[in-house]
Formats: sequence, C-alpha cells, structure tokens
Amino acid sequence: REKDRFTKMLRTFCAGASLGSIYFFKSGSFQLNAEAPRYMAEPLTSSAELNKNCSLMRVKMEKYIMGLQGELCRALLAEEEKGDWRVDRWTREEGGGGVTCIIQDGHVFEKAGVGVSVVHGMIPPQAVAQMNARGKKLPEGEEMPFFACGISSVIHPRNPNVPTIHFNYRYFEVKESSGKVRWWFGGGCDLTPYYLDEEDAKHFHTTLKTACDKHNPSHYERFKKWCDEYFFIKHRNISRGIGGIFFDDLDTPGIEECFGFVQECGNSVIPSYLPLIKKNKNKGYGYAERQWQLIRRGHYAEFNLVYDRGTKFGLYTPGARYESILMSLPLNAKWEYMHSPAPESREGKLVEILKNPKNWTT
Repeated sequence: REKDRFTKMLRTFCAGASLGSIYFFKSGSFQLNAEAPRYMAEPLTSSAELNKNCSLMRVKMEKYIMGLQGELCRALLAEEEKGDWRVDRWTREEGGGGVTCIIQDGHVFEKAGVGVSVVHGMIPPQAVAQMNARGKKLPEGEEMPFFACGISSVIHPRNPNVPTIHFNYRYFEVKESSGKVRWWFGGGCDLTPYYLDEEDAKHFHTTLKTACDKHNPSHYERFKKWCDEYFFIKHRNISRGIGGIFFDDLDTPGIEECFGFVQECGNSVIPSYLPLIKKNKNKGYGYAERQWQLIRRGHYAEFNLVYDRGTKFGLYTPGARYESILMSLPLNAKWEYMHSPAPESREGKLVEILKNPKNWTT
C-alpha cells in the first residue's frame, strides 16, 4: 500500500499539468513570518535549516518557488478589483507540506490558484523499480530518501478575451545508500485562449522562446512539440490550447545550469501573461462569448479529468486532498450536445488552430 501511495504521489508530482501534486494533507491558518515578506506564507522548511543548508539545491528551489508564488500572487492581485487570496498552509504527516493560494469569484479572476508543495520521505524498493523502468538506473532493492518540491498554477479569468494559463516547475531528488544524490527537473507553461488573438499568441510564445534560447537554442522547439503532444484531447481531436513548453527528467548539462533554466522559465510567466490580462480584461463581451468560454472550459475539465496524469492519479489515491487536486478546474463550465461552431466564426477559427498547432515565433 505504501508503495502504491508513493508511486501515485510521484506520478502526480511529475505530471506537470495540474495542481495534483498537493494532496492528502492537513490545511490550516498561520501568521506570515516577518522574516519572509516576499512569501505568501512561512516556508515548509524551517528558517534555521534554510539558512544552514543554503547551498543545497533543494533549499535553493524551495526558496525560489516560494518567492515566485509571492511575486505572481501580488502581480495578479494588482489586476483584481474584488477578490483577495485565500492562503492555506498545510502539512503532510509523512513529511513536508505546501502553501495553496486561491482567488475565487473575483471580478477579473473567476478562479485562480497558485500552489507550492515541498514533500519528502522514503521511496520503497518497488517504486524504485518503476522509476528505473523510466530509465533512471537507481539501485534496486532498497529504500532511499526522496525530496520533491514544485510550484503549479492555473488562472481562469472571467473575461473570455483573457486566456487561461497553466504552469508547473518542479525539482526531484533521491539519495542512494552510497550518499550519491540523483536529481532532475521538470515543468512547463501553456496558454488556453477562448478567442484567438494572434498578437497575444506570438507574445506568449516569443517570451517562452527567449527564455529557452538563453540556455539552449534547441529547447523551445523540442519542448513546444512535447507540449503540443501532451495537452491533446484525444476524443475531440483538438489541443487543450495553443501550447507553450513542457519538459521532464531534465538533468543535463549540470544542476546549476538546469536550475538556471527553470528559473528563467519561471521568471518568464509574469511577462508572458500579465500584458494579456492588462490588454483584454476590460474588453466588452456578451452572452454568446460567455457561453463559448464555458464550453471551452468544459473541454479543459475533460482533459484534466480524463488525461492529466497528476489529476487522475491524485483522485485514485486513498485519503487524497481533493480540494487541492481539483483546484485546477474552472469554477463554471458547460456541455452542449453536438455543439459545433461555424467554420468562419471566431470560435471556428480557434478550433482550426486547436486541430492544427502552428509555430507562433516565425
């Protein structure tokens, strides 16, 4: 049973497509630590340990994602006219916990979630065998300590002219009995518009490409293709959105280089998305546009519940913290029987792009 729980948690954490990595935990309230004013809550790791082990990647990554969560939450709140963040800091009996931030039923953001998780424990031998099936080549037949941390966010705006964004960046490490630490990073960022604005699409993808190109000129093309393939709704034969980047098991050329790349990607979220909010949040829309947004949000929910590995494995886990798993779902959605937009309509033009992903940076 322990093996199954860990394996499902691991898959949830590594999926990179939802907030499912934070589950089966206790939530609670607390006072913000004055020592960390940039954060939305007190870090999961104690201040003493963070200071003592400041050179360790696990500490660097935890501090980075806590800071990014705070920066993003403040940037989004500056655009909101009604709502405020609900902040839940929760702990996990097996080790670690997380910080979940939610705006619900706001004026600009119908539902927005930004979650951080920092978990640790022991990997059972059976789970090691399954990881080796993915090519990890870890020592067989022994338990090993593991550590995982990540940030994941889904923002569902109220105005149909503002697209939904999702991103997730994470770090995982295991320590072998020899003392050797094995590590890797994963993550990605993708955009789901309700009406296609080519200028917005180009801005979003160009910002991601610029971040990728600073570290490896082949990253963007390779990770965009991976993203297009992953976020595909097979039963509808369309993509969830217009893509972005997605990667996993990143462990070359070196840990600092990989961390630098992940930071570059994380730091690109606000400049890639905030201009789209500012540009479109006050645009007018009517009943028809709202209905199409709800239909598209139904498609979003279908992907997360049917195909997303993080959501699916999280829901199958006994004692799961379902509120966190389902945080990525929209507040409202609808399904119309045999709905099909006219080919030459704005809705039809978006569907055509969803069926045929394109390169937005050329």
